[in-house]
Amino acid sequence: MNEAKMTLLQHFVELRRRLIWCLVWFIGAFCVGWVLAPYIQEFLTQPLLSVWGEGKMLYTNITDGLFIQFDLATLFGIFATVPFLLWQIWAFIAPALHKPEKKLIAPILILSPALFLLGAAFAYYFMFPVAFGFFVEMNQTAPVPAAFMPVVSNYLNFVINLLKIFGLAFQLPLVLVLLNKIGILSRAAAVKSRRYTIVIIFIIAAIATPTTDVFSQLMLALPLWALFEISVLFMKKEKKA
Repeated sequence: MNEAKMTLLQHFVELRRRLIWCLVWFIGAFCVGWVLAPYIQEFLTQPLLSVWGEGKMLYTNITDGLFIQFDLATLFGIFATVPFLLWQIWAFIAPALHKPEKKLIAPILILSPALFLLGAAFAYYFMFPVAFGFFVEMNQTAPVPAAFMPVVSNYLNFVINLLKIFGLAFQLPLVLVLLNKIGILSRAAAVKSRRYTIVIIFIIAAIATPTTDVFSQLMLALPLWALFEISVLFMKKEKKA
């Protein structure tokens, strides 16, 4: 009994140690992000400025520069800490897992961040240039005199939210294959429900996309549809009776 209590206490001590290391890692990443914040801001605004020529963006408050730098440093800190946090979680729970469970969880910890980056990269390199080019052209050809000066904080929130949405959306193959591996979703059921899934994908894209234009919604829905089809290919086939 006493040994069991000591073992439990040791687990809590180890968990606390790992959480402290994650906090230290985040603080260090935040400091790095504070230095890199101007470059991150430049990187995030590049898709708009590349199709806008000599355009300018607007700061509405005297503290905007400070708060934007703080937010970007925090975002960088979180982004840089997540892989370290996942590794600490894995190191903490791995000794208690059986071999089949390790084979199931270990790839998830690797593929999930990779798919998130893939989704964010798709939004940044493919969607943003086309979508922003369309929006800028519409504003510049407005039938009334207009000065197009987007607020920096609003623009960054818009872009970061879109990157998050695409990153999370690209988790779809991982979720579907995982459900298949643990026996909740069969390949036959996924194929049979394809029509309904496609309708749901387009509904989700319409709700999740922060803009109301059909183009942006299609830019999210079509990759999700493709990811669904790819997921089906990776699902194990049922044995025929």
